[in-house]
Amino acid sequence: MPRTLVMGILNVTPDSFSDGGLFADTDAAIAHGLALVSDGADIIDVGGESTRPDSDRVDEKTELARVLPVVRALVDAGATVSVDTTRASVADASLTAGATWINDVSGGLADPAMLGIVAARGGSYITMHWRGHAREMGANAVYDDVVADVARELAACRDHALAAGIDPGRLVLDPGIGFAKTAEHNWTILQRWDALEDLGFPLLLAVSRKRFLGSLLGTADDPRPPAGRDVATAHLSAHFAARGVWGVRVHDVRSTVDAIATAERMGRA
Repeated sequence: MPRTLVMGILNVTPDSFSDGGLFADTDAAIAHGLALVSDGADIIDVGGESTRPDSDRVDEKTELARVLPVVRALVDAGATVSVDTTRASVADASLTAGATWINDVSGGLADPAMLGIVAARGGSYITMHWRGHAREMGANAVYDDVVADVARELAACRDHALAAGIDPGRLVLDPGIGFAKTAEHNWTILQRWDALEDLGFPLLLAVSRKRFLGSLLGTADDPRPPAGRDVATAHLSAHFAARGVWGVRVHDVRSTVDAIATAERMGRA
């Protein structure tokens, strides 16, 4: 890649942790997606089901109704679109609607049909380290060595995706920062990122506005609110862009694009 890609987050949900409800209306979602493109996003990641801790699942019909009109409109406007889903049916319909990427936070574990669908459709796939849905994952944040365990489990997701026929050139790995991980787990993974680079595939950094940043900037009991975490997000984005990360997934695209451009210019200097 000539540079790190920026994936703009577009939650078309009423209950996402940072911006739930702001873009639940289809017209508002489309307008925000186009604004993210204008701010410099390379990919718009559309999500119709919140994966914040302790959130409830939505049914397939609801997820499809939220996602598909937005995907179609953004693709028609020339945007490259990803869909954040764990359901094979939603992935299939989204690829039909023009999405290029499927961003599966379950790493293919939530729906056994997912990998085969993406492979058959020739889709690009982001597979994430996962230990259960939102109401389960907190209890599963137990590791012998968080970096070794995450790397091993993520490698298994990688191998399953390849065995299903997903094109190796269309596969990206995500260690799942904030999913079944404590704040200390998150920082340890970020500090030992080289263990993930050793897996041999492009990596996505998805830390935007997450609680561990709020705890750093405030306290564990009184974290800084999500909208106040964008500077920290941009700093981490620039740091990992400087070491060649494939992409970063963020809410505030403009600050991250600016931070990456600055870091890359310093690298050339």
